[in-house]
Amino acid sequence: MQKIVTNIWCNRDAEEAGAFYASVFPGAASTVESRYPETGLLDFQREFAGAPLTVAVDIPGGDGSTRLTLINAGDEFRPNPSISLMVNFDPLMFGGDEAVARDRLDRVWRELSEGGRVLMPLGEYPFSARYGWVEDRFGVSWQVMLTDPDGDPRPFLVPALMFSGAVQNRASEAIDRYVAVFDDAAAGGRFPYGEQTGPASPEALMYGEFRIGEQWFAVMDSAVEQDAPFTCGVSLEVRCADQAEIDRLWEALSAVPEAEQCGWLADRFGVSWQIVPANMGELMEHPGAFERMMPMKKIIIAEL
Repeated sequence: MQKIVTNIWCNRDAEEAGAFYASVFPGAASTVESRYPETGLLDFQREFAGAPLTVAVDIPGGDGSTRLTLINAGDEFRPNPSISLMVNFDPLMFGGDEAVARDRLDRVWRELSEGGRVLMPLGEYPFSARYGWVEDRFGVSWQVMLTDPDGDPRPFLVPALMFSGAVQNRASEAIDRYVAVFDDAAAGGRFPYGEQTGPASPEALMYGEFRIGEQWFAVMDSAVEQDAPFTCGVSLEVRCADQAEIDRLWEALSAVPEAEQCGWLADRFGVSWQIVPANMGELMEHPGAFERMMPMKKIIIAEL
């Protein structure tokens, strides 16, 4: 089971967004995973009675598939480029044919760009022969990249964290922190700018990476002045084996007490995490589980 799932906050259109992503990526599937209850909702949630609560999107690539979870809610939060999804088009995934990998990349780029906003134009860059960064029509940021087949293999889909504003130049620190907190974690490559580049210091990371289990994550310090803070618009859901793991990760990560609610927390960099039981979907099916969770700061399995 995928331990860490990227969650994306949607403004009443999670089902539509899920269908869109399923159409963009060949072989992908979108499924309504859970629904709001018909009764027992707070006033601001009553419009969602019976509507989808979470939509699961499974995107195949490489040796397996990656799940994203779309949260169907209001306009309280919105994704921004602080956490994007890096899509690695490795020719080895396409029988070693670079032309096929390029064609697939270009098709995905065209569909994600329609109605969206280009952040970095699709083209050739020093780090990739084909790369582009786009914010799609739902506000989700994607980096598409043609990767070098001679390099170390990486998953098709990798969450990428960008540090800017108040957390500028802290990407390397974040790698060290997450590797220390999670079991079976390790740092990957770190590639500093080497010289002052906008707000990025010479030691800041143009690109870095770490893994938790078999899942890889990318980090980078922004090279332009901007303030795209980490928010609940994109969060990282950790599916924990038991209450002991929930308690340990909660204590290690939570750094903003006022952000603690219903299994959500914000760490020292502002990144939002959801620390939940691995069988959260099953627990949500229990009568009254949704209502009991609402006032909770930390999910207690025994109460569900």
